[in-house]
Amino acid sequence: MKSLRELQAIRNKMKASVNTRDGAEGKMRILVGMATCGIAAGARPVLNAFTEELAAREITHAVVSQTGCIGICQYEPVVEIYEGDTKTTYVKMDAEKVARVVSEHVIGKKPVTEFTIGALKDAVAE
Repeated sequence: MKSLRELQAIRNKMKASVNTRDGAEGKMRILVGMATCGIAAGARPVLNAFTEELAAREITHAVVSQTGCIGICQYEPVVEIYEGDTKTTYVKMDAEKVARVVSEHVIGKKPVTEFTIGALKDAVAE
């Protein structure tokens, strides 16, 4: 980065690519935990992957937002997907898992259960 103008261009590009909760009414909401623990665990590439995947597929029925601490730091990066009153919590996410979540959950409306907190808790119990 060599100038303030270049920094502003980067800011504007990211601002345009990350939808906020404004205009999210009636849409699927994808929240990526971006507190310090999430960022340290790799949440930034996950956020970027969701943003890029939705844009590449021209998906308009879902919005990506950042949120603070979700409260389950040991499972970071954490992503919550809200569809009306239904919430699905994905844990230990990485950028490679995003394409599958978008294909199967965001588009196909079927959560990828093996990436959810329920599947992780079941594996620990065994």
